[in-house]
Amino acid sequence: MRVLLTNDDGLGSPGLLALARALRPVADVLVVAPEHERSAASHAITLHKPLRAVPAALGDTGLPAWATSGTPADCVLLAVLDLLGRPPDVVVSGINVGANLGMDLIYSGTVSGAVEATLSGIAAIAVSVASFTDIQWGPAAAFSAHLAQEVHRHGLPKDTFLNVNVPNLPAKEIRGVEITRQSARRYVNRLEKRADPRGRDYYWLTGSAEAGSADPGTDAAAVAEGRISVTPLRLDMTYEELRTSLRSWDLRWPLR
Repeated sequence: MRVLLTNDDGLGSPGLLALARALRPVADVLVVAPEHERSAASHAITLHKPLRAVPAALGDTGLPAWATSGTPADCVLLAVLDLLGRPPDVVVSGINVGANLGMDLIYSGTVSGAVEATLSGIAAIAVSVASFTDIQWGPAAAFSAHLAQEVHRHGLPKDTFLNVNVPNLPAKEIRGVEITRQSARRYVNRLEKRADPRGRDYYWLTGSAEAGSADPGTDAAAVAEGRISVTPLRLDMTYEELRTSLRSWDLRWPLR
C-alpha cells in the first residue's frame, strides 16, 4: 500500500509526524505538506504566483518528504502530477489540530486535502483530533493507520471520502467507533477592529462554535460522547428536494 500524507498545519506538525510513524510499518509513506500552517485555507489553490516544492525532513523518520509553498490542495496536486511519479493508493490528510465537525468542513484545509485526492480518483481520509491543547496523538494515529488499510482493502465509491474525528482521550477511554452524518455545527463569527501604531484600521477575525447539544447520530455528538466519528461524504452537493421544488417557480428565459 502506497500512502500520501498531507495536512494544513504544516510539515512541522506533531500530528503529521505521529501519522507517519503509525503508517510506516504497514505502508510505503510519502509526505507532501505545506511549509507553514495553512489552516482554514479551504480548497484554495495557487494560480497567480509560482508554486514551489523542496525536499525536506519529517522529523527523524527518513521518509520521502517535500515542503511546499502551497495549500493542502496544492500539495495533493503536486504529489499526484509530479513529485511521486505514480499515484498513491490512499491519501490521508491530517492529523489536524482541532476537530473538523459540521460546517468546519467548508473551511478546512485538512478536509480539502482529502477532497482534492478524491477529485483525482484516489481514496482519501481526513483525520482530526478534537482539541487544541494537550493532544493525545496516539489513538488518532493508530486508528488512521488501521482505517487506511481498510480503505485500501475495500475501496470507496467514486467521488466519496471519509472524515474522521477522534476525541482527545487516552486510548482506553475512547468508547468505540460510530459511523455518523455531518452535524449542523456552526460558528459564531466575530470581527475585532483594531488600529496599528500609525492609526490605520485593521481587522482580526475570530469565532467560536455555537453552544448546545448535537443531534444523535452526528459527528459532533459522537465525539462529545467519547467515540471516534467516521463520516462518509460525497462531492455531489445537490439538494434534490429543493431541485424538485424549484421546478414550480416562475423561472424562465427569456424574461418578459
